[in-house]
Amino acid sequence: MKKERIILGIDPGTAFTGYGIITIINNKPVLDNMGYIDLSKIKSHYDKLSILYKRTKYLIDTYKPQELSVEAPFFGKNVQSMLKLGRAQGVVIAAAIEGGLEVFEYSPKEIKMSVTGNGGSSKEQVAIFLKNILNFTELPEKDDATDGLAAAVCHFYKSKVVGKKKSYKNWSDFVNKNPERLK
Repeated sequence: MKKERIILGIDPGTAFTGYGIITIINNKPVLDNMGYIDLSKIKSHYDKLSILYKRTKYLIDTYKPQELSVEAPFFGKNVQSMLKLGRAQGVVIAAAIEGGLEVFEYSPKEIKMSVTGNGGSSKEQVAIFLKNILNFTELPEKDDATDGLAAAVCHFYKSKVVGKKKSYKNWSDFVNKNPERLK
């Protein structure tokens, strides 16, 4: 078995930050771990950022990934929320850079599209696709975990087709070109 690389995917949040770690073996993703960092009970935003930084460093030191795939904050109506999400993403990226990882950023729509073939998929649909792709039995308690995992899987699919742009005419075309992603 050829172990190619390890990808850490993170969906930064100020209440819950999801993460997923996959190892690429023989050009296939294998689940190492997924979970979430619970920041919901911490009052100070700066304390949340400190904990998020330390936990990201812990994941990097423990699993030794070479690449970080991080979900980009999407523009919402609340500017303060957007600013806080940007800061959370920033500390995750800083931890990754300090750890020597290459950093890749994907929009929520791009992540959903790469996992399910539909950029408008629900979190539940993404989780079910991931369960089938990576063959795990139980969905996690929080969908933040599968959101982080989706970022890692997205990067795997995107990096697998570097130089080639995949396009799909419709849902049937996606299914025909990606049979391994459905069960």
